[in-house]
Amino acid sequence: MSSRVIASAGLSTAAQSLATAKAMAHAVDLGALPEWDLRDLYSGIDAPEFRDDLARAETDCKVFAKDYAGRIAELAEGPHASEKLGAAVKAYEAIEDLLGRLMSFAGLVYSGDTTDAARAKFFGDTRERLTAASGDLLFFGLELNRVDDAVMDRATASGPLAHYKPWIDDLLKEKPFQLDDRIEKLFLEKSVTASAAWDRLFNETIAALRFPVGGEKLPLEPTLNKLQDPDGAVRQEAAGAISETLRSNLRIFTLITNTLAKDKEISDRWRGFADVADARHLSNRVEPEVVAALVEAVRAAYPRLSHRYYRLKAKWFGVEALPYWDRNAPLPKVEQRTIPWTEARDTVLDAYGAFSPEMAGIAQKFFDHGWIDAPTRPGKAPGAFAHPTVPSAHPYVLVNYQGKPRDVMTLAHELGHGVHQVLAAGNGALMAPTPLTLAETASVFGEMLTFRRLLAATTDSTQRRAMLAAKVEDMINTVVRQIAFYSFERKVHLARANGELTAEQINELWMSVQAESLGPAITLDKGYEPFWAYIPHFIHSPFYVYAYAFGDCLVNSLYGVYAKAEGGFVDRYFALLKAGGSKPYGELLEPFGLDASDPAFWQIGLGMIERMIVELEGMEEG
Repeated sequence: MSSRVIASAGLSTAAQSLATAKAMAHAVDLGALPEWDLRDLYSGIDAPEFRDDLARAETDCKVFAKDYAGRIAELAEGPHASEKLGAAVKAYEAIEDLLGRLMSFAGLVYSGDTTDAARAKFFGDTRERLTAASGDLLFFGLELNRVDDAVMDRATASGPLAHYKPWIDDLLKEKPFQLDDRIEKLFLEKSVTASAAWDRLFNETIAALRFPVGGEKLPLEPTLNKLQDPDGAVRQEAAGAISETLRSNLRIFTLITNTLAKDKEISDRWRGFADVADARHLSNRVEPEVVAALVEAVRAAYPRLSHRYYRLKAKWFGVEALPYWDRNAPLPKVEQRTIPWTEARDTVLDAYGAFSPEMAGIAQKFFDHGWIDAPTRPGKAPGAFAHPTVPSAHPYVLVNYQGKPRDVMTLAHELGHGVHQVLAAGNGALMAPTPLTLAETASVFGEMLTFRRLLAATTDSTQRRAMLAAKVEDMINTVVRQIAFYSFERKVHLARANGELTAEQINELWMSVQAESLGPAITLDKGYEPFWAYIPHFIHSPFYVYAYAFGDCLVNSLYGVYAKAEGGFVDRYFALLKAGGSKPYGELLEPFGLDASDPAFWQIGLGMIERMIVELEGMEEG
């Protein structure tokens, strides 16, 4: 097992050996788990090239401001506007790529162990310096948006600036909510001691928590994994440990939530956003009415999806209602086994390869070149993510692999993101990032490909039922649970406008949306009340969560088009991924005959989940 990521963070050899030994002990049944190699970015936190690039980034930002600040309108109206502004945008893009490389490295090192003081200081110091440097660039977008629309249209009609027209058009959407230059700079600089500081406090608090289960004190990720243990007593103990540990720390989580909600309210009020989620909709480049239609469709489907499925699952367990810790329990009388890492890898690559050898080839690079960090480690960021870094480098994937079937699906999901990020990189630093409306497309599609391939190869009826049930649960978690999360966030932010919320008030809001979404076949007692506190999306990306439901319903529709064996689907799909953020989502969906602005569109995706539940209802228990 490699310890390169640990070495890159500047730890001692003894610390490396100890951390690696612990990781190997956790991976006894899983095989050798890969750790990412960050040297493609920088060789370490003390690397001369990192220090030099950081200094160069600060200098480049100041030089850019000296060259262009106060001159954008003049350049746009003068001769050769496309060439001159095109050169400015190209220089700006190069600086953004450098800033992104530096911050990506710091963030990935920090994710490896958020409790390590050296990593935390490195991350914090880097963010402070880059935030200050970025202040010198703020003028650029603001001045571009002050150029008369007709003048900008002429400048972007042809020549070098035409390449960046999608980015400039996208930038214009921010215009109604932009503030005076000095206020924008104040917001940016204060973010280090405002939202970013509270984000970091949440990360380090969560990473430091230990949950007593089975005589051990476990980090959050392995404890959550116990909720899928075949032994009901273990599941109950793990749930109790999560509940009690979160409850004993609710004071700090409540303070973080209140502070960030107020911080957001101040920003929204100054910018003129009418609704608590409007800033997210704008950044996602999605119309509020489209999100409203999605939320309405999913909430209306609760009874025929989650309520119906959990009633069926309770029947399989021989009870009227399941305790909340059995919501994701494996089905009774179904053999459970640990899936080695190599099997997980081959499963995902085979599924990707059956769809497209090119897609499998891109995914293979993540395994071959140290782009994945898989073991659970004390202090490591929980959950999973794919970090795109910057187009001049490549993405990195973090998972906490523990050999469960869901872990295989998580790997398929994050590799989907990774493939998408690789394909979109050709658009450059400004247009490679994909809005959340389509950001979950490749990830959820990758999961679906993996699931369908496994299901097609399964002939045993009991195993098939278990696989279908697991997929339905994943889709409920992706669609129903995430819309419930969105509803909870709305309630919290709206209530916070009237004053600080107590932990008990937040608990009540949490339980109200959970009861509505899960239905009467899941028993929610007081132990479940503080479970909101560990969800990172509420802290890091308010109202992000509906993107999962958006992506799942969209992919269900996309997969339906693919299943009809329509010619050219793979080419159209790759064109969608390669577009990155260079085209609006509606335009990218047109070649598939899909229209997310039609409220009926969401019923297509929800109908696939319902059909799977109907199939499960018709199966013999075996």
